[in-house]
Amino acid sequence: MREFIVEADGGSRGNPGPAGYGSVVIDAATGETLAERAEYIGVATNNVAEYRGLVAGLEAARDLDATARVRVRMDSKLVVEQMSGRWKIKHPDMKPLAARAARVLPPSQVTYEWMPRERNKHADRLANEAMDAGKRGEAWSPSASTAELDARAARSAAPEPTGPPGDAAAGAAKARAALKETRGEAPREGRGELRDQPATGGSRPAATGGTPCPGGEAAIPEVGAVPCEGRGELRDQPATGDSRPAATGGTPCPGGEAGKAVAGPGYVGPAGKAGDDQRAARNVAATPTTTPAAGWSAAPDMGAPATFVLLRHGETALTPQKRFSGSGGSDPSLSDAGREQAERVAAALAARGTIQEIVSSPLARTRQTAGAVAARLGLDVVIEDGLRETDFGAWEGLTFGEVRERHPDDLNAWLASPEAEPTGGGESFAATAHRMAATRDKLIASYAGRTVLLVTHVTPIKTLVRLALGAPPESLFRMELSAASISAVAYYADGNASVRLFNDTSHLR
Repeated sequence: MREFIVEADGGSRGNPGPAGYGSVVIDAATGETLAERAEYIGVATNNVAEYRGLVAGLEAARDLDATARVRVRMDSKLVVEQMSGRWKIKHPDMKPLAARAARVLPPSQVTYEWMPRERNKHADRLANEAMDAGKRGEAWSPSASTAELDARAARSAAPEPTGPPGDAAAGAAKARAALKETRGEAPREGRGELRDQPATGGSRPAATGGTPCPGGEAAIPEVGAVPCEGRGELRDQPATGDSRPAATGGTPCPGGEAGKAVAGPGYVGPAGKAGDDQRAARNVAATPTTTPAAGWSAAPDMGAPATFVLLRHGETALTPQKRFSGSGGSDPSLSDAGREQAERVAAALAARGTIQEIVSSPLARTRQTAGAVAARLGLDVVIEDGLRETDFGAWEGLTFGEVRERHPDDLNAWLASPEAEPTGGGESFAATAHRMAATRDKLIASYAGRTVLLVTHVTPIKTLVRLALGAPPESLFRMELSAASISAVAYYADGNASVRLFNDTSHLR
């Protein structure tokens, strides 16, 4: 089944005032933009414009593939919570729009999630283009739009990586820049409003510098466990004095950063925004309905998820030299250090006792790592070709600097686009993502409700994490993944995924 991401937004200059919406449909596997929609809708409120953007995005996704699974991402807590069924809809202008959105595709195919304003740049720019066109008395024109280029330029403003995927330094600069951007909130273009601006009270989310979920050695959660719940921000939450996170209905992650940086109930933004949000708050109720919640809070009748424990193989001779080592190279075996790492991770997994199956990439380094674990656990190893590493073509065995020197144009193209292939006919990140999405779906169907160890490589693991988070392709360069590290992703029956652990190396220390 294909998977789309719909990002939608709407705005009003005056609230109510001249309004417009924008929405974009993205291929979840490759990050490719498949469709854009934008329209000036006359005088309306922010929330009405946001709902119009949602409807347009869903209809565009349906026109592309009516059977596709759709993940809607918006920076409006109000729309996300109402469409997820956790807040009631009382406003007369929004009721028919919500009903229309719900009819576009079967509810079982659509999930909703909130994202920070700074991540919604593409749809936001489309909405502003539509409002600008309306001001000129014109209709928005796709051929004249620069929204995708502008959003792409904004995403790629951070320094490019200086090493191959998996290099500890490769994504550090971009990660720091991303965190800095996430912490800083700026006025929304052309709307005279601020969203998710820090106030007082609550707890700071781990993604922006707060304290992550507790758990000592970052142990893999038991099957069916509920992870530490997400961000504690509230924007369109009803002003009831309840400080629970709107996205989950639970409690924020504890830690020493408590008391910092979230917008809570009673927060009033700048002039022009406060009135609409406060009116919207009075028209919703925080009482959950029977609709299954999107995100962390799985319904109790969905059963245990398929949990994939993702193990990167131990070191080879190429690993400490930071050389490209994919599926098209020499297929190196584990080094002495790599074999020691494999034994240590095997002992750690045996002590935890949660692994029920083992599936491995066909390459030698993964089969050897999987063999060490299998010997400890008394399990067989199933070989899955879809878990192989990306083929890096002519770059196999070279360092990042050597590739930069020998193939500068090809490397620049590869860094700029997931569709670009390494020199010599290697595999693009887009092709890897398609392969991994198909492999993921196959394994979820085969191992429903089971905890499975997947022994694989840097790019496959990062890609599975990226797809679970709905992150863009460039996020591959913003993750560090150490040799013999453990990550974990749970996949629920309603199509949601939960990243439970990433790059745990506690067993190696």
